Amino acid sequence: MRKIVAIGGGEIGRPGFPIETLPIDKKIVGLSGKKSPRLLFLPTASSDSDGYIEVVKKYFGNKLGYKVGSLLLFNRSLLHEEIKTKILSSDIIYVGGGNTLKMMRRWRYLGVDKLLRKAYEKGIVMSGVSAGAVCWFNYAHSDSMSFYSPKKWSYIRVKCLNFVPFTLCPHYDGEKRDVHFKKMITKQGGIGIALDNCSAIEIIDDKYRILTSKATAKAYVVYKRRGKVTQKEIEKKEELVPLTQISKLCELKDPNFRLL
Repeated sequence: MRKIVAIGGGEIGRPGFPIETLPIDKKIVGLSGKKSPRLLFLPTASSDSDGYIEVVKKYFGNKLGYKVGSLLLFNRSLLHEEIKTKILSSDIIYVGGGNTLKMMRRWRYLGVDKLLRKAYEKGIVMSGVSAGAVCWFNYAHSDSMSFYSPKKWSYIRVKCLNFVPFTLCPHYDGEKRDVHFKKMITKQGGIGIALDNCSAIEIIDDKYRILTSKATAKAYVVYKRRGKVTQKEIEKKEELVPLTQISKLCELKDPNFRLL
């Protein structure tokens, strides 16, 4: 059984900020099937930030009772076999936010992308927030260029792991990305999924449901039809429903597909 929980955004206890995604994060541990799962944190998008690692350890380790480890991929001399063992011996992979473009380049350079595919096929829970949400999809709507040129930058589309054949946009409400995301779908086509902060999409094999940790948080499908971009809210349901339902929202004639 393949499992993904992609979270559009939200805080987990960074100093000075409230915890916002607790109900969603509890769903992640439930998917592992274990009371005290081994969670492997990948802080690649933040360049292995020590501060981020400590926040994750306190939150998932002390508060939620996970067994937390980290996989550091910058300025380290880990052998490929060591990376492989860490990834494939975990119950949950949790990827942090940050620079998606830099993260994807590092993963491909080290072969981590292929190892994550193996973990996904093995049934290890794939999860994360922001950059850690978009990475599981075909493409990401990303603010990666802001890390290189803070004063003058634009959103870009980043090629990701393609576990799910959509383009994902995080922080849809929190960073007012809607205008640019619609322009991206207009230009590039395909089906876009947009997640507000405190909303997530849970995908189990070929079925999904929307999770939220705030009543006002929403998720949307964004698509182009007859040259016009349309946005529709994805209904939140208790049960898992086929991913083909998202395609049907886009009024596609042939909504059938399978995850790669």
